Amino acid sequence: MDVYGAVRTRQSIRRFAGRAVAPEVLRRVLEAAADAPSGSNLQPWHVYAVTGEPLRELKKRVASRLAAGDSGDDREFAIYPPALREPYLRRMAALGEKRYGARDDAVARKRLREENWDCFGAGTALFCYLDRDMPAPRWSDVGIYLQTVMLLLRAEGLHSCTQEAWAEYHRSVAEVIGPPDERLLFCGMSIGYADPAVTHPRIPRAPLAETVTFLG
Repeated sequence: MDVYGAVRTRQSIRRFAGRAVAPEVLRRVLEAAADAPSGSNLQPWHVYAVTGEPLRELKKRVASRLAAGDSGDDREFAIYPPALREPYLRRMAALGEKRYGARDDAVARKRLREENWDCFGAGTALFCYLDRDMPAPRWSDVGIYLQTVMLLLRAEGLHSCTQEAWAEYHRSVAEVIGPPDERLLFCGMSIGYADPAVTHPRIPRAPLAETVTFLG
């Protein structure tokens, strides 16, 4: 698969098949992703690859909190600006329509959100941390790294879903993973093979003229 193919076929998969990801494949992807660029070569990402019993334990802990009506931990960073405006509201609405249908189904939304913390059935997950004192530009390095991982996964025939939702239960993640206190959980990433029995709709993107200006 060439780079264009990897980009065009990468999407956030929200239902994975039970097929396990071979450890050597995951290691090959993460070794190659280390070449992702970062400012002054800081490489500010700290990634924990979790599978098997540790991941089952994490899923169980969060499921117990959900069953008890626990709405999660205090947010350690803002996911969206305090007042979302156009054109971002329109783009978010397009996502909602693809995921929940023409009507905003609150029951479906709650059910899908809770599937986040089962990794959508995936048996492999990454949890990406960075040091709390890293400024915004170094967060962009982490995004570049994660995109590199996702494209390499596509080259291996794998799919993924990045999930900032895991930061809502960062205490449970820390209980299982045990990161140093100076590290902040940015997101999780579920990894596996897409369930072929489930339709995974493409989310529409803004036209080029809306996001790119050509000069000269």
